[in-house]
Amino acid sequence: MYMISIEEALEAVIKNSKEILKELILPLDKACSSVLFKDVFSPINMPPFRQSAMDGYALNLHDDFTYLLIGEVKAGDGHHIQLNKGEAVRIFTGAAVPDTANAVIMQEKVIVSKNKITISNQLSSEFNIRAIGEQVKKGELALKKGTKLTPAAIGYLSSIGITEVSVYKKPSIALITTGNELVEPGETLDYGKIYESNSKMLKSALLDLGFEDVYIHKIEDNYDETYALLQKVITEHDLVIISGGISVGDYDFVGTALKALNIEEIFYKVNQKPGKPLFFGKNENTLLFALPGNPAAALTCFYMYVCLALQKLIGFRADSLLSITAKSVSEFVKNGDRPQFLKAIYKNGEVTILEGQSSAMLQTFAISNALVKMAGDVEKIHVNDIVEVILLPF
Repeated sequence: MYMISIEEALEAVIKNSKEILKELILPLDKACSSVLFKDVFSPINMPPFRQSAMDGYALNLHDDFTYLLIGEVKAGDGHHIQLNKGEAVRIFTGAAVPDTANAVIMQEKVIVSKNKITISNQLSSEFNIRAIGEQVKKGELALKKGTKLTPAAIGYLSSIGITEVSVYKKPSIALITTGNELVEPGETLDYGKIYESNSKMLKSALLDLGFEDVYIHKIEDNYDETYALLQKVITEHDLVIISGGISVGDYDFVGTALKALNIEEIFYKVNQKPGKPLFFGKNENTLLFALPGNPAAALTCFYMYVCLALQKLIGFRADSLLSITAKSVSEFVKNGDRPQFLKAIYKNGEVTILEGQSSAMLQTFAISNALVKMAGDVEKIHVNDIVEVILLPF
């Protein structure tokens, strides 16, 4: 069977994942990681007054190097001090610079003697003064539609007095795990059973990315149950993520059920390791990913493809995870000719490829912060080779 390439799969996810065109008004402090639905314009000048950039002295410049010290202005003071030429006030970072002052000199550059100060050199006009509206002027575009609200963006909007924002509604997500072998942690682990981990792993990944509207469902390997549950969640959610049951075993019923439900197949099977049996499809209102059941394969596919779809659903113009190059401090020999994603630790321009690359193993994934992408035609990574590194979003 033909397997789509990684690049083709990423392009297909981008092409078929459209933003949910639903506006949601949120208090600013609840909007982090959301994406702006509309442009935001500043209601004020920022800063709203001429502001001192440092602790020091505000001067009304004259030709001499000595100034008469006549007062003090702290951050938050609202009084207006009038300075004649040759006069100065003590001032602190963020304080309002008097209208009659035209430069600020840092305190380390000043010699103080009683009520006089002496500076070492002449200053240019407006030196160390933040102009009114230097950051943004009243009525100007503060942040444009499609901007993701990071903590810095939240702080910026708060600084100009914004209390609520219009954002894209985040998707409602159904998370389904399949398998007769799965039992909940805490239950008796009978012979042939394993503890279920994928739902907790994937929900944690979703929460970490700011997606909280997540509903977990668990089913055994039964066609009728699989069909009924998929029929229900596809009508109730914007995104459905299935873990397991998508391969071609006698008890893998997900693919058959999806076909019966007329889910359009965008692709099935990607030329990669781990995560070959990955399904991506849609109907008119819902996107659907069926991930491999092996935990490391499921998480790799989540980061590479589901993350990308999530960003598109909330209106963020993402193309892929952040990819960089780094020097390998490890060797790795690949079996086969499929491109492979390797669990790794990236730090200071170097990357360490970890042991335990099996698609079933999470132990090394638990300490990874990156994936090394190894091309299909590369058989071995040597120490000091420059490799492609995909940084994981946490």
